[in-house]
Amino acid sequence: MPILGMGTAAYPIPQPELVEMAIFEAMKLGYRHFDTASLYQSEQPLGQAISRAIRSGIIKDRAELFITTKLSVADTYPGAVVPALRKSLSELSIEYVDLYLIHAPMRVRGEKRYVFTKEDVMPFDSKGTWEGMEQCYELGLAKSIGVSNFPIDKLKLLLSHAQIPPSVNQVEMHPLWQQQELIDFCQKNYIHVSAYSPLGGIGSFWGNREVLHLKEIEEIARTKEKTVAQICLRWALEQGVSVLPKSFNKERLEENKDIFGWRLSEDEVQIISLIPQLVGDDASHGLARPISQDINV
Repeated sequence: MPILGMGTAAYPIPQPELVEMAIFEAMKLGYRHFDTASLYQSEQPLGQAISRAIRSGIIKDRAELFITTKLSVADTYPGAVVPALRKSLSELSIEYVDLYLIHAPMRVRGEKRYVFTKEDVMPFDSKGTWEGMEQCYELGLAKSIGVSNFPIDKLKLLLSHAQIPPSVNQVEMHPLWQQQELIDFCQKNYIHVSAYSPLGGIGSFWGNREVLHLKEIEEIARTKEKTVAQICLRWALEQGVSVLPKSFNKERLEENKDIFGWRLSEDEVQIISLIPQLVGDDASHGLARPISQDINV
């Protein structure tokens, strides 16, 4: 799995043509890892960008790409998992995904949507849903399977019954929400951590612009002659985490690639590790909050 990918979650949901063009430009710049989900409504634009890139000779075939998509929380129950992935594959116009993730350890009634309330939440069948994920792997529809937004207690439950353990836990992570305990647990259990919103989720309703205005990181960026975004991304890589920054801007896509061939010093890593962490409702988007409140994904 490429350790740098392109995220495609945005809210409000952009026009499909904009998403397709941004992904196509990213492919031209050398991006080969793309993260989507049925919820994002970016599967079809990604599939169209793949076809266009092949026709244009940017890539030889689909095998050059690493494609991740996710099982909606509206489909997290036995019998729904395989059909949901087949539908995603149809939207993507591909035969398999490289990684299929449970979007969150929960189930909600009704249609896929970003925001829902506690009344929409239904019991989540971890074992039955994961058996469906394992079936996706056994059928060859997914090369690997994993989870997203899973805290330690949900991971422990999953590991207690999984025949095939999750390969990845994709979570929100950035200097203001470092998730060190979760990362330590995942690494001890051979679960790779992938970071979405590594720059704070700007362009989403859970976004936090403070990440790009931290004085500690601004000072490191000046010393390194790098941007704050590049420092944030490089810091995550040095925690053993892959990163999925979302940008539909060509210049920022190019900027986000310049995170290789240099390192942070031990002192710089220590400075970032000591940044006070957000708490409560400001810590991350709704999947990290109690179900006693309105929840969002």
